Amino acid sequence: MDIDNVSLFKTIAMLGTLSAAARQLGLPAMTVSRRLASLEDELGVRLFHRTTRSVSLTPEGEAFLPYATTLLETHDAALAAMVTGDSGLRGVLKVTAPNLIGRSLIVPALTRLMADNPSLKVDLTLTDGIVDIVDSGLDLAIRVSPLESSELVATQLAPNPRILCAAPDYIRRFGKPATTEDLVAHPCLTLHGMPAWPLEVEGETRMVRVTGPFATSSVEAVRAVCIEGAGIAMMTYWDVWQCLEDGSLERIELSDATLGGLGIWAVYATRRRLPERVRVLMDQLRAQLQERVR
Repeated sequence: MDIDNVSLFKTIAMLGTLSAAARQLGLPAMTVSRRLASLEDELGVRLFHRTTRSVSLTPEGEAFLPYATTLLETHDAALAAMVTGDSGLRGVLKVTAPNLIGRSLIVPALTRLMADNPSLKVDLTLTDGIVDIVDSGLDLAIRVSPLESSELVATQLAPNPRILCAAPDYIRRFGKPATTEDLVAHPCLTLHGMPAWPLEVEGETRMVRVTGPFATSSVEAVRAVCIEGAGIAMMTYWDVWQCLEDGSLERIELSDATLGGLGIWAVYATRRRLPERVRVLMDQLRAQLQERVR
């Protein structure tokens, strides 16, 4: 039995369409259809009900799926057992991450991983949007908020507290707000869709409306304008940790309120057959982040 055709069957079952499987595998749709037909001929059963827009497993397909999973896991284990200890990770590690965190944290981690594993290749997508990792064929997404209802798996790598910050020049000119009431009198730099900031006041989360001269869709733009001294920003720690260390931004704390926290999350499709290259990157990021977070 052709193990590549078994893997193709598993991919189609996961994505639900032949076209999506073709995109993820980088194959022509005709090739996917032909290879699926070859596997069905070999097994002597029809594995999928087909419509013009989607496919669904037949009873025979549902029965074959756990066997396919076992075949693929055994195949991967056999390959791993044959790899000598010094050959390192291999394959293509496909990752997506937000722009700021991607550049400051993920790129250095991936660079070290490639240096330690010459046979490993990396495909990195940096975007502040949410990428469908299954449809895009990605191994891993790094995100700063937990999943809503989803079939994906999310593992928190480290806390990512929200903080208020401003440039030293701004603070010299206008001072630091000491209370929530002070804060709303300062010019605040906001993201689109977030005109109010969540503050923890007396154990409750209150959405405090702020105003200012600058609003944007980009976290990176908020940070840049904040560094220039245009106002106060609410950021997450990992968006500005380098700025806090080099002194280009200073943290602001309020006496009557605290800020809730987010996290750095690793999101992936399934716990089963998680490639070793993904596990190693997650472990490396977790150690790196937890060593620095405050």
